[in-house]
Amino acid sequence: MALWNRIQQLEPVYRQKVHELYDRDEFPMEVRHYLAPWIESQTWDHAAQDQNQAVLLFQVLLENLDNQYSRFVQEGREESFLLQCNFRRFKHNFQRYQEEPTTLASIILWFLRKEKEILDTVELSQQVQTLQVQQTSMDTDHQRNLQRRVEDIQNKVQVMDHTIKCLEEQQDEFDFKYQTHQMEGTIHEADKILQQMLNRLDHSRKSLLLALRELLTLVEEVTSLFVEEELVGWSRRQQKACIGAPEDTSLLVLEEWMTALAQALFQVKSFLMKLDELSGKVTYEKDPVLAHNLYLKQRTDNLLTRLLKSAFVVESQPTMPQGKGPLVLRTGIQFSVKTRLLVKIPELNHEMKVTVTVDKEAPQFKGYRRFNILGTNTKALNMTESMNGGFVADFRHLTLREKKFGAGGRSSTDLSLSVTEELHIINFETEFKLHDLSVKLETCSLPVVIISNSSQQQSAWASVLWFNMLCNDAKNVLFFAGSVQAPWSQLAEMLSWQFLSVAGRGLDADQLDMIANKLFGKQQSFESCYLSWPKFNKESVAENNFTFWVWFDGILGLVKTFLAEIWKDGSVIGFVSKAREKSLLKRKQDGTFLVRFSESFKDGGVTFSWAETDANGRVRVRSVQPFTRTDLTQIPFVEIIRNFQILEVGNVPENPLRFLYPGIPKDSAFGKYYTEKSGEQSPYFKYIKTKLMFVSKESGTAGLFEGEISHPMNDPCMLQNLEATVQTPFPEDVMLNDRPLPSPLDLGLCLDETETDQDILNDGAFSDFLLNPSFPLTPDSLGPPELTLNF
Repeated sequence: MALWNRIQQLEPVYRQKVHELYDRDEFPMEVRHYLAPWIESQTWDHAAQDQNQAVLLFQVLLENLDNQYSRFVQEGREESFLLQCNFRRFKHNFQRYQEEPTTLASIILWFLRKEKEILDTVELSQQVQTLQVQQTSMDTDHQRNLQRRVEDIQNKVQVMDHTIKCLEEQQDEFDFKYQTHQMEGTIHEADKILQQMLNRLDHSRKSLLLALRELLTLVEEVTSLFVEEELVGWSRRQQKACIGAPEDTSLLVLEEWMTALAQALFQVKSFLMKLDELSGKVTYEKDPVLAHNLYLKQRTDNLLTRLLKSAFVVESQPTMPQGKGPLVLRTGIQFSVKTRLLVKIPELNHEMKVTVTVDKEAPQFKGYRRFNILGTNTKALNMTESMNGGFVADFRHLTLREKKFGAGGRSSTDLSLSVTEELHIINFETEFKLHDLSVKLETCSLPVVIISNSSQQQSAWASVLWFNMLCNDAKNVLFFAGSVQAPWSQLAEMLSWQFLSVAGRGLDADQLDMIANKLFGKQQSFESCYLSWPKFNKESVAENNFTFWVWFDGILGLVKTFLAEIWKDGSVIGFVSKAREKSLLKRKQDGTFLVRFSESFKDGGVTFSWAETDANGRVRVRSVQPFTRTDLTQIPFVEIIRNFQILEVGNVPENPLRFLYPGIPKDSAFGKYYTEKSGEQSPYFKYIKTKLMFVSKESGTAGLFEGEISHPMNDPCMLQNLEATVQTPFPEDVMLNDRPLPSPLDLGLCLDETETDQDILNDGAFSDFLLNPSFPLTPDSLGPPELTLNF
């Protein structure tokens, strides 16, 4: 089916995206509609790079517009009259591309690609929906099965409650007749009747005990499912969520089920107590209650104990407010942690006290640090501190302080672990007391890394990632004493989660391949590759003096702070090798650029590279020196791309960036992120019309034509060069708008390309100033010149 026909059959929500796409003047939707078959049959990608082909298609397009205009004239309808006017205007607008037909071809190509992206989005959405439906169906079936089993237990308990009452009535009837015959002295005459009643009573007791045994078996099976599968699965999901995975860690459904199980078991205990009471009133030889009740009581208590012990969990892992993530704590800095009992007993609200300690079972090695926990270390489980009514104890203001054991400190350690490899456990204890049941409950956090300085945080977070990626044993504090390696599949997934969690989009296959090549070298497949902990965070990568994790985390921080929006919408390719960068761009039209991360900056650097054809017709790839956190703090990256210029021969500024890879017009890709205003709305100055830009010096030698170009932020000589070529007549001490005017060296001040030096010299105020330096120079005398601030 033709592309435009498929577009017209989309659902309204996606058709709206098409309307938004064509809500601009570059390429009217009417032209797209009436010329759809011809437009889709042309090779616009070839025309965008071939001038001759572009000229041919441009001429045919104008002819097709004329032909369509003629059809409207012949139809003679009112609607046709409006279309005649529109198509006459469309042809007139397209004629401005007569000198640059490749630009028009690029525009049409961009619209066709955006249409394809919309269709691909619909297709992907349908596939995801299908997968989600399948996954949801599986989850729903599993949950429905568990829900049915819990409801089955609840129904059996209700039936058993009725059976107990019937048994009590049956026993009362037997007891009444027995007492009556005994008082009348006719017990021997009634032996047969009483024996029959006793036999029925015995049968009822045995049936009830059998039903209780079956009920406990069912509860045991469901409890095992909760403890061994559901809670274990939730714990693993929580581990993955701590390191950025998009996992559901809600406890509401599990709490509902476990509370229902506990209530059923407490009712079974009451049934057994009732049987004891009935057996105390009427007993006989081989009474089944005397033979089995104690066993059933012990079994019920054991099931309750197991359920309660597993139901005490850490709902929110230890977290500092300003940390990189959970499980990294710093001495002297407050952290929070929340425990939860998944069995809600209203009568125990505020009755159970939870005590927090650290390293209850610390390994006995010299040099392993010990800590005291400070703050309110005892809190009551309650249902008022939770947003969803959970039975929680929320510790919000705890701190850690290291214990000192005299001189020597860590120098005598038996372990070869650094501070950030040393793992510690936060422990919690409470006691459950209800009726005759008393159970001590304990739980613990995932291992935490305790640091004493903010400079250790990056490495500590790496340890948290590595542990929770590979280890499911929450008590394995000596994990880093071994040599566990990470398979690439798990490592790639974890690295992708980092970007997903901070910027809303993970890493795709191409980006992960670049990272894998960096770690393992060029290979056809990385499925069998493993990375060691030292290679991840202890040993420097080739050609750099920093580790892989330091490099990766620096980029992550740069994206989180400055590039989150354009990373999320896919405008940043980011992880791409220089070789692949060249192969991608050399097939594209001039001015096509891509955004990538630097491989040589420790704290993260981002740059862009573009395709450019030289005088010999060869396509070259040029790059600008990477922008760092310092640069991006001063001006947004999208504004750098928007206004970036290079000084060609003769100091003529030119913006080489026109199309974001693979061919999206720059302003279409980044326009919604532009922040610079014009006129009175300018956020930079109140009275002077300005714009901010980066200007890079053109390399004058062919040898430097392909490769990195420095920008003035990182090149003081470049600033001086700009200053020397601009000839700005402002003195450093002139006051403009009640503020000192920065010197040209500070700003790299140069004239806008629309205003020449002569225009400035012709201004009366400037002429007077040049002839007479004492001439009073005021904002009113200056007028409103348009200046460009070049950084």
